[in-house]
Amino acid sequence: MTTALLQLDGLTKRFGAVTALDGVSFEIRAGECHAVIGENGAGKSTLGKIVAGIHRPDAGRVIFDGRAVAFRSPLDAARAGVRIVHQELATCPNLSVAENLFLGELPARWGFVRRGELNRRATALLAEVGLDVDPRTPMSRLSTGQEQLVQIAVAVGRKARLIIMDEPTSSLTEGESRRLFDIIARLRREGVTLIYVSHRLDEIQRLCDRVTVLRDGKHVETRSIADASTDDLVRLMIGRPVGEYFPHHASVARGPVRLSLRSLTAAGRFHDITFDVHAGEIVGLAGLVGAGRSEIARAVFGVDRYDSGEILLDGQPLRVRGPGDAIRRGIGLLPEDRKRQALVISMSCKENLSLPLLDRLRRWIFVDRRAERAVAREYFDKMRVAAAGIDAPVASLSGGNQQKIALARWLARRCDVLILDEPTRGVDVGAKAEIHALIDDLAASGKAVLLISSELPELLNLSSRVLILARGRLVGELPRADATQDRLLRLMAGIQAA
Repeated sequence: MTTALLQLDGLTKRFGAVTALDGVSFEIRAGECHAVIGENGAGKSTLGKIVAGIHRPDAGRVIFDGRAVAFRSPLDAARAGVRIVHQELATCPNLSVAENLFLGELPARWGFVRRGELNRRATALLAEVGLDVDPRTPMSRLSTGQEQLVQIAVAVGRKARLIIMDEPTSSLTEGESRRLFDIIARLRREGVTLIYVSHRLDEIQRLCDRVTVLRDGKHVETRSIADASTDDLVRLMIGRPVGEYFPHHASVARGPVRLSLRSLTAAGRFHDITFDVHAGEIVGLAGLVGAGRSEIARAVFGVDRYDSGEILLDGQPLRVRGPGDAIRRGIGLLPEDRKRQALVISMSCKENLSLPLLDRLRRWIFVDRRAERAVAREYFDKMRVAAAGIDAPVASLSGGNQQKIALARWLARRCDVLILDEPTRGVDVGAKAEIHALIDDLAASGKAVLLISSELPELLNLSSRVLILARGRLVGELPRADATQDRLLRLMAGIQAA
């Protein structure tokens, strides 16, 4: 039997009144790819952060390579050969790509960074993960998916013995994910052990040898992937079967055009974008990272300026000076990066929920706190957020529950046009089914929904039609009946005309 590289013995971790891990014990064998799965808040990310030296357990032991360890920091863990790729982006936006790749290990001589060597090494490492960017580019200019690839490159390039990947494909396109799978296969041939945390069960069944299921901070079961069907894993994760990942679509007559883009152009981001979204319709927007999907969403919402073209709302020109104007006109945006673009991490769940509603909750110059609590409680319960209460810091929530808060605020605002950018990123299968049903209900109630997603099955099953972007231009439109993953991928890659 293969020797255990990592043993977790009775790990317990509490954050205030919330017990994130409760006596968790299992082992990771040397050289295997071991999946850790569970619903949002099950303790998966907390477990990874303890192993990587970010958190210290309140009880229990971490035994690495036969020796009990108590890593005091991620640097301490890295020196022992343990690296983590975070679900939430953890880069320095003001530094270059190359500087982020070799942070703490910059090639230097006489106290000066050797820029030529740094950029050469960075270029080679970026090529390993298939990322074609200038290593001198500031991280702030990269898309979310490109930032995720940089984080993966950091872990791959440091010759770790154990790599923890926490939702590594959550920001990646299909093509980038396939490249990551090739990297994982190479790492395994080199003897690297991997812990793979993901909500994507198809990836787990493709990549991993064994799987450990957590529920409510407790260890439920560890078994071989060969002995675990998708239905088995779902049942173990949530304690009940989930019959459908996607809802049955109600037969709803398409209403009038709510949102129109006419020849919308922003130099270097997107060009000549024209399409309509009707009331009662879900329109999907597909494209590779950097194709311009999120940039279009930000322009419509007033976050970024555009150079030419026109946006129409209910047939009338829409002129917004910023997101506040868009919100008042009935447009809501769920951005792709919840922590940096959607939520104020230092605030509570209640305060985050009420931010877009302050104009409606105001009494003279004061906020009606009773009404604020009532609205927050209503949508907190409706979204089934797993937290200590509406006053809990949003920073204390799991990624999936943070996403629920970010979406709930627009439900509370009752927007007529909703732009959803990666709405189920980092969300477990149970919550994903709930959000899919919610999106379908929004369209059935007459809302106009623009759905941006890197998960092609999500686009194909929820959208009445899918628009395809490649290099900032619309290259095709497919109705649901004609859309397949293969056709979408070819159009996204620019190798087939619609």
